[in-house]
Amino acid sequence: MQVSRIHPSAARRSTISLYCALLLAAAAFAPAQSPNPTSAANPFYGSVTAAPVTDQPLQLSLDDAVARGLRNNLGLQEAQNAERAIHGQQNQALQEFLPTITLTGDTGYHQFNLAAQGFGPSVVAKFAKLFPAGNAPAFPLITRATLTEGQLRFNQILFSGPVIAGWRAAGAATRAAHFSTTRARGEVVQQVATAYLRAIAAASEVDNAKAQEQADLVQFNNAHQAHIAGTLANLDELRPRVQYLAQQQATIAAQNIYEKDLILLKREIGIDPGQPIVLTDRAPYSDLADQTPEELRAVAFRSRQDYQNLLNQQVELKAVHAAYRSQRLPTLSFSGNYGVQEIGGAGSHGTFAAIGTLSFPIFREAGLRGDIDASQAQVNAVESQLDDLRIKIDQQIRSAFLDTRSTRQLVEVARSNVELATRALSDETERVNAGVDNTLPLVTAQATLASAQNNLVESLYQYNVAKLALARAAGVLEQQYRAYLGR
Repeated sequence: MQVSRIHPSAARRSTISLYCALLLAAAAFAPAQSPNPTSAANPFYGSVTAAPVTDQPLQLSLDDAVARGLRNNLGLQEAQNAERAIHGQQNQALQEFLPTITLTGDTGYHQFNLAAQGFGPSVVAKFAKLFPAGNAPAFPLITRATLTEGQLRFNQILFSGPVIAGWRAAGAATRAAHFSTTRARGEVVQQVATAYLRAIAAASEVDNAKAQEQADLVQFNNAHQAHIAGTLANLDELRPRVQYLAQQQATIAAQNIYEKDLILLKREIGIDPGQPIVLTDRAPYSDLADQTPEELRAVAFRSRQDYQNLLNQQVELKAVHAAYRSQRLPTLSFSGNYGVQEIGGAGSHGTFAAIGTLSFPIFREAGLRGDIDASQAQVNAVESQLDDLRIKIDQQIRSAFLDTRSTRQLVEVARSNVELATRALSDETERVNAGVDNTLPLVTAQATLASAQNNLVESLYQYNVAKLALARAAGVLEQQYRAYLGR
């Protein structure tokens, strides 16, 4: 019976290759960034549709949308599948520590040609004198036998530097994959919340456009009646008519943008694009608690998933480097087997083997130094990335902080503009009704109010998006997006 064995150095190389594969798999996934809202360019713009279309409109709040995104978003599911793959490879690495026990058994009917094996009549004749009367009995040259056998095999590595260091690398790779998934969850929350806020803003723009259209219709009807009565010139009737038709076009355009924003939102959270939905939340507004960029930066270093991911990649690469360095150490392993055989119903004594193996490289210096230098270069690269990421986090915190402060000021200015435009429109309406002025200043005041209202809606949207970006830069978006939005 033959037992196949793998050379220890080949086993070490395959083990380290497995850990390097773990490293590449852990670092491969990173949330895609693309301005093009398609799942082909960015998986976070896609999802797995979870429910069929119904005629009943679906009531959807911001929290519901985020929860659906965390369940169905395509980008997050890809990150979760990548993490599962890393876990599977970690279990493969665990097997290097565990004994391998296999049990084999077989039975079969065998036929042997003794003459073909050199046991022919001439050989039998040589032993004829050993038999009574010098006559050897007749032996059949074709024999048959039933062979049944079973064997239990045991193999285990007792000590191996690459295996020990590689297991540490596998643990770091698993943690890095976890932070990749956590980072993907933050990406989903930001994408879904931004899409929801954009749809809210678009809905507000539709409402403003419809209200302005209705006001223009009333103004046009009044001008038309006044023209029929002969108290208003034809030119003064044409102005509100043109304004009303232009506002109709603006309403159609705003409605189209709103419907497209809803489709994008539904694609991100796993709702069929044909399913009607109703957004139950309005645009939130609240001021943030006072925090300095230095305080937010300290929070980011504790909470940022990409930073923690890179830290674990550093641990993993250092473990892989140690695995390469430990290839100079000896490897101790044990193997053994126990088996029984039965031929033609006659049992035999059991057989066993117990083998201890100690192996160490004698001269592989060039290859060992090459592996060590290459792994050290990877360690140096990730340390450089960590230094750069620390500066990048500080930059993102400060930029998001400035965006939040400036957009809050824009909201305050936009609200003041709406108040002033509303007062101006009221005054001009009274002047027109009193016959002091014609309709041209009134139409201008209406357009000014509509522009101010649209600016307010856009400013609220930009302010909320800036707060989401600040929470993302601090690494607390998934846990605190409600607090940052003031909900």
